[in-house]
Amino acid sequence: MKRIHIRTIGSALLIMFMVGCSNILDEQPRAIYTPDYFKTQAGIMGGITGMYQHLRQLYGNGYYLDHCLTGTDEATWGASGDGSIFAYHDLSGKGLLTPSQNDAGVVWGTFSNINTASGVIENATALGTVSAAIIAEARFFRAFDYFLLVQTYGGVPLDLGSGELKFNTSTVRTSVRNTVPEVYTKGIFPDLLTAVSDLPDAPRVTGGATKTAARLLLAKAYLTYAWWLQNPNNIPTYPVCERKDPNGKTAAQYFQMAYDMAADGINLAGANYTLQATYYDVNVATNDYNKENILYADHTQSSELYNGASLSYESGGNGANYAGWFMTWNYTGITSSKTNWSAKTTVNSVQREAVQALGRPWVRMAPPIEVFTGTFADKTNDSRYDGTFTTVYRGNWNKAGVTNATLFNANNMLVAPGDAILTFLDSESAGTIDYSNTTFNSSIGAGVLPDRADYVIAPSGISRLVYPGLWKLGPYRTDNGVGLGSPNAGSTRPYVIAKFSELYFIAAEAAVKGATIKAVSGTDGSAKALINVIRARAGKWRWSNGGNVAKVQDNSAAMIAATPATIDVNYILAERSREYYGEGYRWYDLVRTQKWEELAGTYTICGKALNDHKPVKITRTDLLNDATHHLYLRPIPQGQIDNLDASTDEKAAYQNPGY
Repeated sequence: MKRIHIRTIGSALLIMFMVGCSNILDEQPRAIYTPDYFKTQAGIMGGITGMYQHLRQLYGNGYYLDHCLTGTDEATWGASGDGSIFAYHDLSGKGLLTPSQNDAGVVWGTFSNINTASGVIENATALGTVSAAIIAEARFFRAFDYFLLVQTYGGVPLDLGSGELKFNTSTVRTSVRNTVPEVYTKGIFPDLLTAVSDLPDAPRVTGGATKTAARLLLAKAYLTYAWWLQNPNNIPTYPVCERKDPNGKTAAQYFQMAYDMAADGINLAGANYTLQATYYDVNVATNDYNKENILYADHTQSSELYNGASLSYESGGNGANYAGWFMTWNYTGITSSKTNWSAKTTVNSVQREAVQALGRPWVRMAPPIEVFTGTFADKTNDSRYDGTFTTVYRGNWNKAGVTNATLFNANNMLVAPGDAILTFLDSESAGTIDYSNTTFNSSIGAGVLPDRADYVIAPSGISRLVYPGLWKLGPYRTDNGVGLGSPNAGSTRPYVIAKFSELYFIAAEAAVKGATIKAVSGTDGSAKALINVIRARAGKWRWSNGGNVAKVQDNSAAMIAATPATIDVNYILAERSREYYGEGYRWYDLVRTQKWEELAGTYTICGKALNDHKPVKITRTDLLNDATHHLYLRPIPQGQIDNLDASTDEKAAYQNPGY
């Protein structure tokens, strides 16, 4: 088999230097990476810093989020995504994923960072003046990228042209894909074991790699590999190989290793990482840099260079944090009237604003109705629904220069700035919602209920056009002043990649799969006990987004009481969705556990027309009819296949089957 060209040496790349006396990354532009540059202390540090920068190409990228969510039980295509890649990812008969038409291709680009990491590891070791902890950061990121690659594509090349896990200093046009076990046992596991050993307990820089971060990644890699070895639904792998571990370990042993590593991650975190007191505290923008958030793709409003994107108007390019746009519907279409509705003079009462509850609407992805009736069925005790979605859209016309102190809204009732203009109801209304009213006709197809000044939409009325927004990914700026700020810029918030809370989920999943339990952070370490730590926290409120008011309430006892006596994988997956909804975990979770078809084969949603509130059950026919299960791997980008110096048959053999 000839080798495919892997683009690892590039020009016009951004290198960033580290300032040793600071706890933040000081990013400075440099034209190119060169092999000689990596032989210097400055080059090593620049390469390390570049590894943090490369996270922005994935996390915060809305198209990458499409790959991670659309086609799962968390998301389908939104009204503006019809006829495009978003509908293709839905796998419901709207179009097929191909090597040229899918949003996973950005993952393949991480080979450039892998090569940088290999360059740092080799040259730093030879230089002799670089600490083991710094080299461990490179090992962490090389493993991080390889883990993402092997989950996405199956077996991938360990040799980029100069030998397995060697720094490649010249462009090559040949490559051989390693098997999945080889990628894990030769690349991912050894790098992460070294990282666990050599990384510091506390981060060297804000959000930097630590022992806890490495334990989290290694535990998840052990867990994923254990599932791969077990293969309960006989999903094929590629390149074709036996599902046997080269070191003779079994799936059960790897589930145990996952449990033990996750338990150590919790027990040994010390004061560096901890769960936040409430779910709201995890996701509110003013608390982004908290001790639960372990790793993130960072951004800032202080500098476009350090932000990696425009601070005023962003078109959705790589490096920007614009993922939150994609599941934000066009709430700016909401209108109220300056005058009585009998002689209406309408105005946009909810303006586009750079605040966490609003932001820039793109309507490319939409949540199915089951998200609200199933995943987040408990909206009373569990704070995670309120801490995930924007469900009440409030008037802010005054910030746009509209001087009216009040406007006429539903039922000809007056509303003031800050009042609810549109509300997505928590449950179906006891009364009949009038979606067809003409007197106070909603500009976005919402309905009215008697004696309510706000328009309303019930869960059954959620559509591809109008749905609760994703509050947790909304923007935040401190420079808005008294106006609307810069809502067309990408978010300047960090995009959180890894959270301390996931260690509890990993250990719980491994326990369900048979791992022997031990004491973990004051619990007996059972799956139920670990999940109840998360559920108890979810029952604690300090603020209500929906009510826009302080809400000090502790429903942890009710949350724990509602946990089943025996929990299974499906329950853990449901809890993972409640905890991490919309953040980009879901496709990988469903593929790992081979629950994709079972949990996401059908969904319900209303259409994309303005007044469509008729729920329709959709079947993901392309997913359910995939007899070969080839969709469990994404296609290698066509550009990489085109670069193969090989015959047509050899190119076809390099690509994943079915594409």
